[in-house]
Amino acid sequence: MKTLTDDMLVASYAQGNNEAFDELLARHQARIFNYILMMVKDEDVANDIFQDTFAKVVTTIKQGRYTESGRFAAWLTRIARNLIIDVFRQEKSQAKVSTDDAGVDILNRRELSGGTVEDEIVDMQIRDDVRSLLSRLPDNQREVLVMRYYKNLSFKEIAATTGVSINTALGRVRYAILNMRRMAGEYNIELTR
Repeated sequence: MKTLTDDMLVASYAQGNNEAFDELLARHQARIFNYILMMVKDEDVANDIFQDTFAKVVTTIKQGRYTESGRFAAWLTRIARNLIIDVFRQEKSQAKVSTDDAGVDILNRRELSGGTVEDEIVDMQIRDDVRSLLSRLPDNQREVLVMRYYKNLSFKEIAATTGVSINTALGRVRYAILNMRRMAGEYNIELTR
């Protein structure tokens, strides 16, 4: 099988030799899957399109409609490409939202766009700055702030863990935030994008 051309394998498969299809699949699956994945950037979607591509190949060959002599690889890529386009069209039609009545484009917002490298760098810097400010807080304020925002504990849980009242836990978190804001101002640190 390995010595046969793609067209010979197609002809053999059309006559019922399933091993011929297995060889075609083995020859082209990595290239086609990588092409699809590169285009859609989602492995689950890529798997679906990959399966649909070869299902279409099987159907077309079994119905005797394959006529691409000597161009099986190009034909296979074209099927995958058309299925990718279909997926993009479907996603686009499902994602339509009318903003006519809003007066502004509600979809043109930073938080809805994909992050950029600059955004990631800024976010990393903000996290580093927050950690730096956090390390400068008094121990009791740092402790409750970590429990509240990093461990997601409720004020009741913080009070029980630290042995203070809920009001004291609330006060410590409030003062910790105020102190961090004050220090950010003193050190000229910007904590937002």
